[in-house]
Amino acid sequence: MPFLDLQSNLPASSFNEGFLKKFASVTAAALGKPEDRMNLVVHPGLPMLIGGSCSPCVVLSIAAIGVTDTADKNKEHSAKIFSFLTSELGLSEDRVVIQFHALQPHQVGKKGTVMSFL
Repeated sequence: MPFLDLQSNLPASSFNEGFLKKFASVTAAALGKPEDRMNLVVHPGLPMLIGGSCSPCVVLSIAAIGVTDTADKNKEHSAKIFSFLTSELGLSEDRVVIQFHALQPHQVGKKGTVMSFL
């Protein structure tokens, strides 16, 4: 049940429904998770600075159970996700930053309980 939180200074028009669905699909495949478990929030049009520049950029936070807990896994995820974001949004790699957060099943609530019990 990955959580994707994408922040960007790009306008909302850059993130239409087609982009959201494609991004969720690409990220689900990269993480090896079912698409129907993806949770995605996009925050467009923010004042942002990366590397001393306010040029178009994206900061993506990914929190998931069992798939973001090692450098080797995150290196693979990063390559696939960077490829998508740079091509779809026309950004260079230095304008994208990804944060990976490892979650434990007891840290995710669903259906009135936590994932540990589902």
